[in-house]
This record gives sequence, structure tokens and C-alpha cells, in this order.
Amino acid sequence: MELSVEQAAELRELVSSRDVPADMATRGRVVLWSAEGRRRKDIADLLGVSLPTVDRWKRRYAEHGLAGLEGDRPGGAREQVPARVRTRVIALTRMTPPDGTGLSHWVHTRVGEVPEAD
Repeated sequence: MELSVEQAAELRELVSSRDVPADMATRGRVVLWSAEGRRRKDIADLLGVSLPTVDRWKRRYAEHGLAGLEGDRPGGAREQVPARVRTRVIALTRMTPPDGTGLSHWVHTRVGEVPEAD
């Protein structure tokens, strides 16, 4: 990948700016280091990203310039727990606990919170 003097300067400014999110600076380093002749495997290892990620940001920069380095993954955030599983868990917590557990009811706590003794 070849960059003009202006493009290289723009990327150097981007990666050294304190006002730029870390993920954007990482994307800029991918492009800058690629233009400096570093191998894509070395870039991936140094930045802790995959080879397809290196290829993606190089391609997006080539197609759109700095604007191609903005934004997150296409498709938006992934759902943490599928709706079907979440519905089942909620339904189970509304039922009486199984015999033999020693529980008379389910205890609701927040993560890291210890329930008080009765």
C-alpha cells in the first residue's frame, strides 16, 4: 500500500492524537504500518487483531480514506442472550425451586452482591 506524503502525515497525526478513540488509532496504525512495508502478520500480532481485520481496514482506507476508518462493525451490536433463552430463564425463576435444593424461593441479587442471611 502506498500513501502520499499528505496521507502519511494525516495518519501519523491521527494515531498520535489524544482526542481520537483507541480503535480508530489502531485502524490508522494498520494502514500506516502497511504503507511502511511491515508484513500483515506482524501488524496483526503487534496490534492484537486478526489478519482479516488488517485486510479490512487497509481496504476501507483505500476505498474511502480516513472516513473508511470510522464506525464499528457492520450489523450493529450482537445480542448477548438470545430472546428464546432469556424468556426461558425468566419463566424458570418464576417457578418454585426444585425439591432437594433447600430453597423456598429464588433469591435475586445483582452481580457481586451477596444476599443477606434471613
